[in-house]
Amino acid sequence: MKTPQGLQALIDDGVIDEVMRPLKSGKEAAVYVVRSGDDVRCAKVYKDMAQRSFQQRVQYQEGRKVRGSREARAIGKASKYGRKQQETAWKNTEVEALYQLVDAGVRVPQPYGYYHGVLVMELVTDTGGYSAPRLGEVELTPALAREYHAFLVRQVVRMLCIGLIHGDLSAYNILIGEQGPVLIDFPQVVSAAGNNAARSMLLRDVNNMTATLGGFAPELLDTWYGEEMWALFEQGELLPDTPLTGKFVHDARSVDLAGVRDAINDAREEALIRQQGREAAAEQD
Repeated sequence: MKTPQGLQALIDDGVIDEVMRPLKSGKEAAVYVVRSGDDVRCAKVYKDMAQRSFQQRVQYQEGRKVRGSREARAIGKASKYGRKQQETAWKNTEVEALYQLVDAGVRVPQPYGYYHGVLVMELVTDTGGYSAPRLGEVELTPALAREYHAFLVRQVVRMLCIGLIHGDLSAYNILIGEQGPVLIDFPQVVSAAGNNAARSMLLRDVNNMTATLGGFAPELLDTWYGEEMWALFEQGELLPDTPLTGKFVHDARSVDLAGVRDAINDAREEALIRQQGREAAAEQD
């Protein structure tokens, strides 16, 4: 295929040898399958974003460290230079997070370097060697759904133990690779200690994951892993291997239990509809 403009510099520098095909394209980046020597990898080319998108990112950026005082002042004033620095910081955040997460034992794509604004990393594949599907694209047995849920809860715990929260975890940024789930897409990663919305983002991440897998194993919808791990984190008692039960006693004085229960019931209803759809399809076969 014709080499995209964003990848030509990597070919010129010998970082990659060939662009094989596009993998996916979204609002913030385009990902390509590339060859580097005998290795097949992927390259994430970030797109420049408009000011409107910067405003949408504000909730994620709270608590992040800025490299220098000049950059911090420029970002605060939203000058042209400041917006450029903010754009660079947004892209760099994913790269830095990936290296931290790999060191912490979180299952993410292995990064191989960041060149000319392009992130080169592992291409996650399925058992057949093809690009891995997303969690939202696969059908699971109840047993496998429970296995994946336990594994993903542990990944979230490991992230939280190094002070990070994915911030946008869903069935669409979890790949199902040959060895199981792999977390992707981290430019919006949140500081657990420095962001006032950290708890709500953590709970949203865990609830999204639970709602999806609860569609295959409905008993998961009655678990409270997000609340449990956050309480332990606040108390300084959360470790990467801390056993979790999924049980949590809510403080009825400060928690909207009715709202939480409504959300769970909605997830249950979606799970039931999905199960009925599978049963109907099976009858037609």
